[in-house]
Amino acid sequence: MQYSPPSKTPGHGPWRRFRPGWAPSLLVALLLPALLGLGFWQLSRAEDKRALLTQFEARRQAEPLALAELAAAGAPAWQRVRLHGRFDAEHSLLLDNRTRAGRPGVELLQPFRDDGGQWLLVNRGWLPWPDRRVPPVFATPDEALALTAWVYRSPGNPFLLKHSAGDGWPRLVNRVDAAALWHELGRAGLPVELRLEPGAAAYAVDWPLLAMAPEKHLGYALQWFALAAALLALFVYLGIHSARETSHAVTHRPD
Repeated sequence: MQYSPPSKTPGHGPWRRFRPGWAPSLLVALLLPALLGLGFWQLSRAEDKRALLTQFEARRQAEPLALAELAAAGAPAWQRVRLHGRFDAEHSLLLDNRTRAGRPGVELLQPFRDDGGQWLLVNRGWLPWPDRRVPPVFATPDEALALTAWVYRSPGNPFLLKHSAGDGWPRLVNRVDAAALWHELGRAGLPVELRLEPGAAAYAVDWPLLAMAPEKHLGYALQWFALAAALLALFVYLGIHSARETSHAVTHRPD
């Protein structure tokens, strides 16, 4: 009896155990790099936030500058500064939609005239505002004060709500634009917001430094990588399953 080698049938070869199909392959080719890119982007954002926190801590631990030194340095973010002067009680801003522990409230910002004649916009901290039918209650010291504050620079483009010369005071705003306020009042002032450190003139000054901590970005990165892994696992499973079905169909095909 002469030996006959088994005939080659479709499905044999290096890819006989994996046949994902063109549609799933195209989908994975598009989605997998996007998911991995989002994951690495979140890792990069986490690293950026760590660098910001390191810079913040370094400047917060440093000795506060005199006002003239701050202005000469360009008022860098988070730089501490010493002030001595008086608050302007007539032109207060109430920064709206600020919550603490789920409680609604506002932040109180007031012009502060330093003894050298420089105007500054100082954030005195958070006030509760449980009933919007009743204006928030706050007091403004009359005497000259020695204060320590730090420079806050808001991300994004600031804008004022209800910003017109005819508006009354205190004025409810959504964001703060110090330069626009000085222009309206006809005063020479630094175009930045200064946030008070705890003291006699401060209300609640426990501002969150970052809207999203580095740990939050790491969590998002893990989610994107998990989605990428799940997509890849599903692709492999479908490819193997499809190859088995093809092999089974070929094996049982009638001669």
